[in-house]
Amino acid sequence: MGFFSKKTDAYEVGTVTIKKGSDQLIGDKTLWSKLTVAEDGAVMGKIRIDGGTEVYGVKSIDGDTQITLTKSFGRPTVENVSYAYFTNTAPAPSSKEEPDAWLDTVRTIVYALLIAVVIRAFFFQPFNIPSGSMIPTLLVGDYLFVSKFTYGYSRHSLPWSPNLFGGRVLAGEPERGDVIVFKLPSDGRTDYIKRLIGLPGDRVQMKNGQLYINGTAVPRKRVESRLCEDGTNQGQFRFNCYLETLPNGRSYYTRDVRTSEWDDTVEYVVPAGHYFMMGDNRDNSTDSRVPPFRNGVGFVPFENLVGRADMLFFSTDGSARFWEVWRWIPAARFGRIFNFIE
Repeated sequence: MGFFSKKTDAYEVGTVTIKKGSDQLIGDKTLWSKLTVAEDGAVMGKIRIDGGTEVYGVKSIDGDTQITLTKSFGRPTVENVSYAYFTNTAPAPSSKEEPDAWLDTVRTIVYALLIAVVIRAFFFQPFNIPSGSMIPTLLVGDYLFVSKFTYGYSRHSLPWSPNLFGGRVLAGEPERGDVIVFKLPSDGRTDYIKRLIGLPGDRVQMKNGQLYINGTAVPRKRVESRLCEDGTNQGQFRFNCYLETLPNGRSYYTRDVRTSEWDDTVEYVVPAGHYFMMGDNRDNSTDSRVPPFRNGVGFVPFENLVGRADMLFFSTDGSARFWEVWRWIPAARFGRIFNFIE
């Protein structure tokens, strides 16, 4: 084996094999190294260069130390000299992976993590539904994508909500009826998902289980109970189910389980720069109707919005544990996958 050391701009680092009487190339071109110029009569072996510039292949081997090369293949030039230095000392073989390979692996991992962080921070964040507050629109076990760019970016757009800046950058106004992931105002860390009902300046109130906005009842129509099933009870229980239509024309289903404390409320006036959020499962949702001092949501600042829930990418009814691979398919709700969220 032979090793070419670096000097000129001709080759890359690597090792080569030289055989007497061979016409082979000097190794693979991606492993060739630069040639270092040597004086005539150098102690180490010599490689004579025909023409003195471009080199690629072995023309002939004249002896154990002198090898005649031919110009070919359009190689980048080396210095116009008669001889180039060749050392017979090859790098010691090692059973371990080369340091460069380890560095390449580390770089690949770092790049992948950076790409994942950028996508999560600026484009789409995966989110799963842990509770039934948005039944029947969203079920426990649903997995969805939240678009981060819809409302612009705040510190809550970044992982762990670092306190790097205030307000929003490239802000876009949310629309009434959007299903939104936001940070709980009382702690700035916990993710909640609800529907935007009240805009800044709106007056919102519940009367006998019906929603009122700015003194006007929001139209609702009773529909089949099966549309309000929670995905787990297989229709054993039936609930009142309504198709509700907001003033801007957005429609969605709500579920009414029973008479609750939050079926009749005071009139809430939404402050500037804040929003009023409610769950579609009206009797089982801790939302803006519940004030923070009662461990509720209260009004949600614009800065706390994380993004808009856009599309389901997976859904499972929870009947299969992670290690029960044979039950994954029966547990999946294939009819919900890739559904857009209304």
